[in-house]
Formats: sequence, C-alpha cells, structure tokens
Amino acid sequence: MKDYLSFETDRLWMTPTSRKDAAFIYELMSSPKWIHFIGDRKIHSKEDAEEYIGIKMRPQLERLGFAVYTLIRKSDQVKIGICSLVDREELEGIDLGYALLPDYEGAGYALEASIKMIAVGFEEFGLTNLYAITNPNNIASQKLLLKLGFNSIGDLRLADEKIPDRLFELKRD
Repeated sequence: MKDYLSFETDRLWMTPTSRKDAAFIYELMSSPKWIHFIGDRKIHSKEDAEEYIGIKMRPQLERLGFAVYTLIRKSDQVKIGICSLVDREELEGIDLGYALLPDYEGAGYALEASIKMIAVGFEEFGLTNLYAITNPNNIASQKLLLKLGFNSIGDLRLADEKIPDRLFELKRD
C-alpha cells in the first residue's frame, strides 16, 4: 500500500482517512449537525462507514494524492474531525471541507486545519484556487470561510440536494 502525505499543525495531526477510522467517521457522519448541514449519507453503522471510506474517500486519494484527512488532537490522540480537499463532479476545481465532532467546535480547530489544508493545496499540490460549499443556514461555516479569505460567488446545487448551497472561492495569490 502506498504511503500518502500526512500533515501537522500546532495542535493537530492530519492523516488520510482510512478504514481504521470507520468508527470515528460513523460517529461524525451521524452527528445532528452533520446531517442537518451536510446531509444524511446513510451511514448507520461502522460497516457502512468502512464501505463509504472505501468507495467515496480512498479512490480520490489514490488518484490525486489528497482527499479527506482525519484530525487527531496531539494532546490526547483523540480523533476530533476531518478536513478535506475533494474533487467534486459539480465543480471545476477542488472543494475545501471541514467538520468537527460537536464537543470540539468553537476551539479554533477548523480554522487551524483549514489554514494548513489551504497551504497544502496551493504549495504541495499546485492548486491555483479552491472552492468551498456550505449550507446557506450554516452561518458559522460561512464566517469561517470569510475569515480564511474566501469570497462568496453564488449558489450551487449539489446532486440530490433540495436547496442550493452557498459557493465560495479562494484564489492563490
């Protein structure tokens, strides 16, 4: 199996999500905020999460060298969230994403991980711009994207979504 890049911030390790993260991914994708703001991905067990990782996350990692990263807090090695660079069919570019377990929100982890992921996208993988998509009711996520330097550029309806999401863009300097 090929080794993929992992990254580090002051407080976090960022490792490519793998099947060994299935229990954590199940917990994250079953959280009420995930389901409300991101959507129900029909992950109802650890086995569903393993399958989702194998079908939805790992193939992009193998194809592009980047995908979804599990965020592990250095102080106690607890898995607290994800940060990702995702190649979506609906975009002509790469989507920055992030999500945390509820107990770890509001502590700056999403900002810290996103800053690193943006730098990695631009410097390590040579991307020239990034997109971000957020539910129009997720004000906290929109504020974070603006803090990161993204600009709102309109709406985008993802496949199987009832309402359009807000689309943001960040161009490399």
